[in-house]
Amino acid sequence: MSNSITDNVTQIQASLPSTVRLIAVTKRVSTDLMREAYAAGLRDFAESRIQEAASKQAELQDLPDITWHFIGHLQTNKAKKALELFSWIHSVDSLPLAQRLNTLAQELDLSPNVCLQIKILPDPNKSGWMIPELLADLEALNQCQNLQIQGLMTIPPLDLKDEEILSVFHRTYELAQTIQGQNWSNITMQQLSMGMSGDYLLAVAAGATMVRLGTILFGQRS
Repeated sequence: MSNSITDNVTQIQASLPSTVRLIAVTKRVSTDLMREAYAAGLRDFAESRIQEAASKQAELQDLPDITWHFIGHLQTNKAKKALELFSWIHSVDSLPLAQRLNTLAQELDLSPNVCLQIKILPDPNKSGWMIPELLADLEALNQCQNLQIQGLMTIPPLDLKDEEILSVFHRTYELAQTIQGQNWSNITMQQLSMGMSGDYLLAVAAGATMVRLGTILFGQRS
């Protein structure tokens, strides 16, 4: 017998420090299950597809205190819609995307919270900056005055051992500390969005402030 969503939320919250924000990843999760998670106390929901998010938000508009997070690869042509739907974008993975979001945010009079997606290890399956690229782009990113650059997001490559995953998370934390120490006027490193269902406890041990959990909350999706 599998646990209820309420049980899952309770157990996971008990394993997290109060400083860590539990974000429910709801890709391919029904709005009925999302309502259960909401009733269990969750208010942070993450989607990775614009269209799916738009229809769910329409169905859940009676729950106005949900904070919506975008965690998927964002194409530039969908940037405007993403800004209209989400208050957090975790997956800003290039300077052109950041600059496009910045321009649109000014036009829309929004100031979205964003994380910069970093690849600590080379990974052809993931978007994001490698460390030297990100450090080189910080000056231009600092000019994106309409974005609230809050920290870093990372996803380790598949098939790493636990100690390798932990190393990726530690190096992400260290990179955030390095950037924070440079005292940029418009870039802070308060948030580390890292850790999913299989590795979130490793992420928390390395300093994550936001974990993105789907399977462990809702079970396997179809």
